[in-house]
Amino acid sequence: MVHVLGSRTLIRPTDPERSRAFYGGQLGLAVYREFGEGPDRGTVYFLGGGFLELSGRSSTPLAPSVRLWLQVPDAAAAHDELRAEGGEIVRAPVREPWGLIEMWIADPDGIPIVLVEIPADHPLRYRPGI
Repeated sequence: MVHVLGSRTLIRPTDPERSRAFYGGQLGLAVYREFGEGPDRGTVYFLGGGFLELSGRSSTPLAPSVRLWLQVPDAAAAHDELRAEGGEIVRAPVREPWGLIEMWIADPDGIPIVLVEIPADHPLRYRPGI
């Protein structure tokens, strides 16, 4: 299970069942709620401080400019877990020049997803007085 740490994002997938298998099965996102019935029912997943809603159906995938950025506590562990689940890894975890560790995957409709680990020594983690 990929542990996502932390707004609501709405996706209208071309195949809701396939997308539920990806987000709920491969990524292991916890279901917040479901609504409607049958294969086109809506499913809302927890995303740490927000939600991801799969709702309705689209005849075409989203525009290529749509991307998801999900924070995980350990990109290497997420990589291993996704590989074990048969998930497609677009790019294995790499420490970027800006200090974040990023791994790239895609959902079943090709939506690019960046799984990001913020290392303990990165400025985004610096919290004075905590």
